[in-house]
Amino acid sequence: MTAMYEKLTMPANGLRLHLNENTGGCSQAVLDALRGLTTQAAAVYPDYTEAIAATATLLGVDPRYVLLTNGLDEGIFAAALAALRGSAATSPLEALTVVPAFDMYAGCSRAAGGKVVEVPLGPGFAFPLGETIAALTPATRIVFLTTPHNPTGFIVPRDSIIAIAGVAPEALIFVDEAYIDFGGETLIDASLLDCYPNLVVGRTFSKAYGLAGLRAGALIATPATLERIRESVPPYSINIAAAVAVPAALRDTVHYTWYLNEVRESKRVLYAALDRLGLTYLRSDANFVLARFGNSAKNVVAGLRARNIFVRDRSGDPGCEGYVRITTGVVAHTQACIAAIEEVLCGAR
Repeated sequence: MTAMYEKLTMPANGLRLHLNENTGGCSQAVLDALRGLTTQAAAVYPDYTEAIAATATLLGVDPRYVLLTNGLDEGIFAAALAALRGSAATSPLEALTVVPAFDMYAGCSRAAGGKVVEVPLGPGFAFPLGETIAALTPATRIVFLTTPHNPTGFIVPRDSIIAIAGVAPEALIFVDEAYIDFGGETLIDASLLDCYPNLVVGRTFSKAYGLAGLRAGALIATPATLERIRESVPPYSINIAAAVAVPAALRDTVHYTWYLNEVRESKRVLYAALDRLGLTYLRSDANFVLARFGNSAKNVVAGLRARNIFVRDRSGDPGCEGYVRITTGVVAHTQACIAAIEEVLCGAR
C-alpha cells in the first residue's frame, strides 16, 4: 500500500468515474445557502450549532455524539493520532487494516508514529474475521474497517465488527461508513455505542450529498470517546461554506433520493453490460463496481482516458490484479462509460 492517498492529476474536463464522487452534483439548496452568505459571515469564525444538530437528527443521536471534521480524512487522521499518540520507535503502537483499503488509514497511522499491520481479504474477497482477530496484539490501538468495503463494495457483517470491538476493548474500532447511504446497515446507534465505547463511526457528505469540494465529514461515538479525538481537531477546521452547506444538503431529501435511485439503476445497467461482455464483476452495495478485465485492464483504462472517461485501475491492490473500479452515479454517465468500454474492447479484438 502507498504511504498516503494518491492525488491523481485531472484535466479540466472529462467524466470522472475514478474517485467515487457524486457525479450528479450537490443539491441546488446547497448553492442557495452558499449564495446567502454575507460579508460578515465570512469575516468571523463559523458557528457549527445548526450543522451539528442537522447531522445528529439525521443519524438519530444526541449532538454530543457528533464531531464535525474537515472531510472524513481529517477524522481518520485525528482518530489515528488519538489512538497512536505516544508510540515509541523501539516499540510502536499498532494500527490494523484489512487490505485492500483506503490509503489514508495506513498513511495517517504511520504519520502518527504507529506500525501498520495488514490483514488481506479472504478468498472471494470475504471479510477475514478470524484472521483479523488473530492479528490483534496488546499493541493494537486502532482497527480500520470499511463498510461497504472499498474497492469491493461488499458489506462487512455487523456481527463481525461487534465481535472485533468486543475482543479489543483497548483499541479504537474505526468503522468508515463513507458509502453506507448506498447500502448496508449503519452501526450508528447510541445504545450500541454506549455498550462498545471503543467504536467510532466515520461518515462523509462527499458521496451521497455531493459535498466533496466543500470537505465535510463527521465522527460519531460516545462523548467520552470523542473527547479523546477532539484534542487532535482544530476548533474551526470546518469553514463557513461547509457549515451552511451540510444542513441545506440534509434538508433536500428529494435530491438525495434521486441520486440514490440513479446509483441503483446505474449498477443494474452496468451489470447487464458486463454480463453481455462476458466479464466478471462484484455486486456492490456502494456507488461503484469492481469489474475484472484481466490482461485488458490497462488497455481499457487507457482507452477510456483517451475518450475523457476516467476509471480506476485497482490491479496494484492485494488480490485485485486485472480489476478496474467504475463509479456508478448518474445513469447517462454510466451509459457513456459502457459505450466507451465496448468501443475499446471491440477495437482490441
